[in-house]
Amino acid sequence: MPAPVILLPSDPLAPRRPDPHYVWEAQQVRELGGEYALLDHDALLAGDASAAVRRVPTGQGSLWYRGWMVPVPAYAALSAALSARDCTLLTTPAAYADAHELPGWYAVFEGATPPSVWIPGGEPTPEALSAAAARLGGRGPAVVKDYVKSRKHEWAEACYVPELGDLRALAKVVSRFVELQGEFLAGGVVLRRYEEFVRDQEGRTVEARVWWVDGEPVLIGPHPDNPGADVEPDLSEVRPLVRALGCRFITTDLARRADSGAWRVVEVGDGQVSDLPRGVDASALLAALIAA
Repeated sequence: MPAPVILLPSDPLAPRRPDPHYVWEAQQVRELGGEYALLDHDALLAGDASAAVRRVPTGQGSLWYRGWMVPVPAYAALSAALSARDCTLLTTPAAYADAHELPGWYAVFEGATPPSVWIPGGEPTPEALSAAAARLGGRGPAVVKDYVKSRKHEWAEACYVPELGDLRALAKVVSRFVELQGEFLAGGVVLRRYEEFVRDQEGRTVEARVWWVDGEPVLIGPHPDNPGADVEPDLSEVRPLVRALGCRFITTDLARRADSGAWRVVEVGDGQVSDLPRGVDASALLAALIAA
C-alpha cells in the first residue's frame, strides 16, 4: 500500500510552492522519502473546496493534512472534495472535530484538565453566562476561550477572570473576547477553572507539546510559544486518555501545577493543525505519518 501523502498549504503568491511557513516540513518529507501535495487554503476558507484541492492529483490515495487551522465545517468540505478526487484524509471530519474543539475531547480528559463549561453560539446572554459560571462553582478565578483558542496575549482584557462571582466583570471579559475573535470565534464561549502552572523567568507558562500518532508519543518538545523550554512531561496518566479518545493524530499541551507539580492537560488539538516550534527536529513525527 502506498505511503500517505502530506497535504500542505500552498504559497498564496506562488501556488506551485509550499507556504513559506511549511517549506521546512516539505523538505523533511522529501528527505524522508515521502511525498507532499498542495492545498489552496484561501480558497478553502472562501468556501470553494473544489478549487482548494485542484492541485491534488486524482487518485493520490491517503493523506494527512499539515497546515493552518481549518474550521470544522470547512474541514468536512475538504474531506468531501478530496473524496471526489479519489483521495482520503486519514483523519475523518468527526475525528477532527473531536480533537480540534474542546467539547469533543473534554469528557475523555475530564479530571486531567481544568474543569470547564461551554455555551454554544456567539456572545452569551447574561442569564446563560450566570448559569455557566454557577456550573463551574460560581466562585474563584477562571479563563475565557472559545472551543479552540484563547486570547492569552490579551490576558487581563479578554482572557482572565479574577472572580467568577463578579458577573459584571465576567461579562466584560467575555464580551471583549467575543469582539476580538470576531468571525474567527469557534463554536462558542468556554469558561475554564484557572490553575496556576509553573512559569519561566519571563512569566510564561512552561508547556510541553506531545505529538501522538496511533496512540504513541512520537515527538515530545516545548510549546511553540516557549520554544526554549526544557520539558520532560510525565505521560503515564495521559497515554490511556489519548488512546480512549481514539483519534489517530493529535497533540496534547501539558503543564505542571505550581502547587503540586502534577502534569495537567492544558489543551488537546488535532495534530494536523498544531504548530511546531521553530528549530525542533520533526523527522520522527513526519516519518511516523508517512509510515502510518
